[in-house]
Amino acid sequence: MIVIKYAVTALIIVLVSEVAKRSDKLGALISSLPFVTLMVMIWLQVERQGSRRIGNHAFYTFWYVLPTLPMFLVMPWLLAKGVNFWLALGICAVVTMASFAATALLAKRFGVDLIP
Repeated sequence: MIVIKYAVTALIIVLVSEVAKRSDKLGALISSLPFVTLMVMIWLQVERQGSRRIGNHAFYTFWYVLPTLPMFLVMPWLLAKGVNFWLALGICAVVTMASFAATALLAKRFGVDLIP
């Protein structure tokens, strides 16, 4: 089963990167779809992990996606300003970590503990 998981996951990543080479918009559209989350939920179902675990996965994914969103605005802005890709990626990592910390504090107010 683990080999099938690797093969399907790799196939999707390669497919999306190949589409992105040909079309920025289509590549972005496909990569923005929650393929990883959907695959994980399917694998959890196939492995009979139960509705509660699948529901928890979807719930926490929502909260973990929020702090990644600023990166999708910061990266193109930095690149347009002429910042080197690797430096921009590092800055985006720091922005994402700071956003995660802020999201964790906000979520805690709603009774959601995001820190594993």
